Amino acid sequence: MLSDKGSWFTGRIDYVGREMTGLSDVEASPMLGPDGRPLTERGWFDSESMALDGPFVYVGLERVNQLLRFDFSKGFTRSRGEVVPLPPAAKKLPYNKGLEALVMVPKGQPLAGTLIAISERGLDANGNLIGFLIGGRAPGQFAVRRTSNFDVSDAVLLSSGELLLLERKFSWFAGVGIRIRNIPLKSIAPGAVVDGPSIFDADLGQEVDNMEGIDAHVTAEGDTVLTLVSDDNFSPVQRTLLLQFTLTE
Repeated sequence: MLSDKGSWFTGRIDYVGREMTGLSDVEASPMLGPDGRPLTERGWFDSESMALDGPFVYVGLERVNQLLRFDFSKGFTRSRGEVVPLPPAAKKLPYNKGLEALVMVPKGQPLAGTLIAISERGLDANGNLIGFLIGGRAPGQFAVRRTSNFDVSDAVLLSSGELLLLERKFSWFAGVGIRIRNIPLKSIAPGAVVDGPSIFDADLGQEVDNMEGIDAHVTAEGDTVLTLVSDDNFSPVQRTLLLQFTLTE
């Protein structure tokens, strides 16, 4: 996991059966820049998105619109981040509304070898959310149709070829809203505007909070489990929650 202020957190989730019971072997360490110094020393923080590709870990820094790649085979969390070039349009994303979701497409999937990057609320001329295809065989820009004032907070790709997009919205009257949208990976291409149905909707009545991270794993029984984590925004009235849900048909 990573924090807004440029720190790594590593550890393991403990279980009794299928129930989470706590965390163990937790360690924290600062993210290091190309020069070996903590990112925060150069004013680079708001690390909001992460994608894994074998030993490589990609991290998006929202407020400065930078993308870093860490090679964990060279020192694990002590490895140095290497700056990855971004499309010019990505550098122009709004302050504090930049890259919020990263997904690396593995072999065997459409767009294999492509890093999918989606902005929190960078909007195109039609009011849709801006996304980028970085690297791979067909780099370019696409859009995610924005509906009901939801912003992007993270994404995860299932082995079935479904991109699950975690979204949230907030208002002083309605509070926090969370949803997960199912976007077919095969629909994503340069110039495309993609959309998909919501498979999960929740608000404060369901004991969620500002959910900003999503991942997925498959159990020994073959069930797909989604793990969600919230960001408390350093606020005493918000919580850091770790929630798990079994994905059903």
